[in-house]
Amino acid sequence: MEINNKQTLRNRVLTLIRNQEESERISKSTNIAAKLYEMPAFQKARQVLFYASFDGEVDTFPMIKEAEMLGKKIGLPKVDKTNNCIIPMRLGCSIDDCQEGSFGIKEPSTDQSLEMEIDNNETVIIVPGLAFDKQNNRLGRGGGFYDRLLNSIGDEVSTIGLAYDFQMFDELTFIEPHDARLSTVITN
Repeated sequence: MEINNKQTLRNRVLTLIRNQEESERISKSTNIAAKLYEMPAFQKARQVLFYASFDGEVDTFPMIKEAEMLGKKIGLPKVDKTNNCIIPMRLGCSIDDCQEGSFGIKEPSTDQSLEMEIDNNETVIIVPGLAFDKQNNRLGRGGGFYDRLLNSIGDEVSTIGLAYDFQMFDELTFIEPHDARLSTVITN
């Protein structure tokens, strides 16, 4: 099925994500997590900027807890609506203590966290998306927050998308110059 309109694709994939059985979501998320833990980039990373999963996305909360147990410093994005950007924040508390922030997504509170320095050699960024292709392009929810972040850090930082099998496409035909390409995408 060829879809050449971003919003149509977003709507179709969101419907698939939301209609997925919970047991299937958990099973697929567990498989994706196991593949993440095996990746050399993840293993050597001293810090990981995760996203806080919501609305049926690949579940990052067990991954965050595992990375903490492995001794990695954990970050989560905080949306700065004034400047229309994401601020990577080091998690200064438990992920369970984060509060609902912009767009209904859990964020660390500013007073419990510090801004995270993105180090090319020591950081991995786990990136959400609605659709991905074989060239590691991604389609997000439409705000451009991750594209701006990824375009600001350069190509040396390892960026990893997490996707269910039905979020993968041969080619996203409507990729634009500002759309950031990822290092890799992990799927179940």
